[in-house]
Amino acid sequence: MTSVRMDDITTQALERLVAVALSDTGQSRRCADFLLAWYNAAENGGFDLTTLWGMDDELASACGVVFLWVASHRAYPDDLGYGEVFQRIWALWRAGSEQAG
Repeated sequence: MTSVRMDDITTQALERLVAVALSDTGQSRRCADFLLAWYNAAENGGFDLTTLWGMDDELASACGVVFLWVASHRAYPDDLGYGEVFQRIWALWRAGSEQAG
């Protein structure tokens, strides 16, 4: 693991998105799509920015915070110790589509 660390505000934003992505709400798939695009866009699909239009303001803002951090730190979730939780998000939202293909 690298020495890359998130600041508290970004960590809180990421944790909020992860919690919603692992739940079963109307916002869950949108959060999962955003996070999985960071995890591996080639395999999980990119993130359509118009998806933000369907998110509540708090979650859209959290996406913005995480997006800015990722852009300036060039780190993947695995680098921050989130590999296992992102695999859980993938299993919840993408595993079925891979088996169907």
